[in-house]
Amino acid sequence: MQNEAPSLTGKTVLITGGARRVGAEIARTLHGAGANVAIHYRKSASDAEALAAQLNGARARSAAIVQGDLLDVARLPLLVEFAMRSFGTLDVLINNASTFYPTPVGDITPAAFDDLLGTNLRAPLFLSQAAAPALRKSGGLIINIVDIHALRPLRDYTVYCTAKAGLHMLTRSLAKELGPEVRVNGISPGPVLWPENQGDTSKREKIIERTILKRMGTPADIARTALFFAAHAPFVTGQVLAVDGGRSVAW
Repeated sequence: MQNEAPSLTGKTVLITGGARRVGAEIARTLHGAGANVAIHYRKSASDAEALAAQLNGARARSAAIVQGDLLDVARLPLLVEFAMRSFGTLDVLINNASTFYPTPVGDITPAAFDDLLGTNLRAPLFLSQAAAPALRKSGGLIINIVDIHALRPLRDYTVYCTAKAGLHMLTRSLAKELGPEVRVNGISPGPVLWPENQGDTSKREKIIERTILKRMGTPADIARTALFFAAHAPFVTGQVLAVDGGRSVAW
């Protein structure tokens, strides 16, 4: 039987932090499979505008952008309303936005705790809750971008790892809560993109050496996995897939 190209034609995807880096690549990939994309951003307005212009140039009125602070939980339903108003449906929510920085024990502040837990766990929970009615109606999907450090702690990143561990369990819990109408899965990236403004090449080389495949991944690896969940995995829910070159196996 001939394989069919993946198609998300007529589907709407809302992606947080979708203007840059991995989020933008996911937006391009799912758009390329036919989806309409609602791209959330917080500060990267010019990047969001450029991405939307590129996607709308390829297919008119297929991309829209929306600004929002994910720490403002009361306004998260407005993101869902924006996607519904723009495209008439919501089929896929991708909780991609994240903050990442060290919090060594002894220097952890309430502000850092609130920020890291807020973006990496609280926002995905409350945005998923806000999107649940629309996703139930469409038989939709939630994809959470987790991290391999949700299960293997990273020194000096105690709060971040704790937040991602919560997101890992949230993925499994939401799958149970929202099934059978809504599927919920997660992607745990390994070394795909280095954090911005962190140029320690020796540490990078050590991380790459500890992968089984002995190389970095790319944002496209994460985007293809999102496409798999969205277009090719109707019987998969409650799973968190490590896309890490074998890093989590060869720890």
